[in-house]
Amino acid sequence: MSDERKVLCPRVLLVDDEPEWGDALGEQLSRRGFQVRVVRDAATALAQLEARPFDAMVTDLRLEQGDGVSLMVQAQELVPQLPTIVMTAYAAIDTAVEAIRRGAFHYLTKPFGIDELVLFLRRALDDRRLRRETGELRRRLGDATPEGLVGRSPAMRAVFEMISRVAEAEVPVLLTGETGTGKSTIAAALHGRSRRASAPFVSVNCAAIPEQLLESELFGHARGAFTGATQASPGLFAEADHGTLFLDEIGELQPGLQAKLLHVLERGVVRPVGGSRERRVNTRILAATNLDLESAVRSREFREDLYYRLALVVLEVPPLRDRREDIPLLIDSFFEAARRRYPTAAARRFGDDALAALIDYRWPGNVRELSHLVERLVLLSRSEVIGAAELPRALTSGDGPASDGARPVLFGDDVLPLREIQRRYARWAVAQHGGVKAHAARALEVDIKTLGRLVNE
Repeated sequence: MSDERKVLCPRVLLVDDEPEWGDALGEQLSRRGFQVRVVRDAATALAQLEARPFDAMVTDLRLEQGDGVSLMVQAQELVPQLPTIVMTAYAAIDTAVEAIRRGAFHYLTKPFGIDELVLFLRRALDDRRLRRETGELRRRLGDATPEGLVGRSPAMRAVFEMISRVAEAEVPVLLTGETGTGKSTIAAALHGRSRRASAPFVSVNCAAIPEQLLESELFGHARGAFTGATQASPGLFAEADHGTLFLDEIGELQPGLQAKLLHVLERGVVRPVGGSRERRVNTRILAATNLDLESAVRSREFREDLYYRLALVVLEVPPLRDRREDIPLLIDSFFEAARRRYPTAAARRFGDDALAALIDYRWPGNVRELSHLVERLVLLSRSEVIGAAELPRALTSGDGPASDGARPVLFGDDVLPLREIQRRYARWAVAQHGGVKAHAARALEVDIKTLGRLVNE
């Protein structure tokens, strides 16, 4: 059948277990220019979707064999973005609203007129066509820089190419790289270029929330599940249903939660804390870490089966020191953003001496450190041209991380007390880990309280 013929006669799968209603509705849709296949149950509907292409589905919510919501979810796994209109009796409107939340285009309450169904079917088909055209445009522009990312270095061009290749795939992606390299921005770009772009993008930092609260945050909880749970919460997996859930700092996830996360990834269902019923979710997982997860697997700190679930595609984000040609572009971007935030600021540009110092610096905190520094300089500078004299001492002296990986001058020529040596080394170790004390403490093999004492002495 030609493309023109497909547009003129869209294929519609109609699912209804009432023969008289279903057959009559199918006949009326056929008269309005649709190719209609009428089936009575969910299993036959799924078999039809596997066997031939359909442009839309209309299903009753209550079926003798199966239910409309489960059918819709399974159908969208077989045919992504399949427009679905659900039919319901007045008494089941709550279920219809749930169907809308799970991805249905619209619901109609029986009895309804054929003109109303045709109207919403055509709207659903137009919406699907627009989404496909948008996706095609994204593919054509696949070599363009993703929104929110800046760079022209070979290292970043490789990242952009990987984004264009895997964004529309329904597979997990593990983002690796040092703290501050922009992993969360890349995760947002992957979501924005995916088929799920119109659905929620939900992000959570696994290291920032205690284990007991993180379980409830991810999977939800029932009312009264614990002290303070005055109302039920669906959790972030449910919030990101049909969208993307970004698990930042996944390497910090505790073993108990690792097992529960694996269960969700394998079965596609979540059970709220204190709840008795499971809930099916269709959520794409993106994860990020600045740790060596392969080493964590070997030392049994991270589950091997979970690692291979998350690391189907690994995208390594380069540190800023490996993409120095991008630093002027990043400075321009951050400078313009800061000027918009602080329109009365005196600064108009960076001087050549300041730019040279910024390009030579090693940037242990990577893009995040550069962004914060540029904003601070714009806010505090009293002159139109920001010079090297206004930069922090660490960027222009041997006290901070040196360029090209050289070690900083920690001790000088004087003999120092051991406490002072410990203090300087502890502060340098924190700087090497982008200011994240938990990671520095792990590298130094001390607990975080000991590190805090050493840094503050």
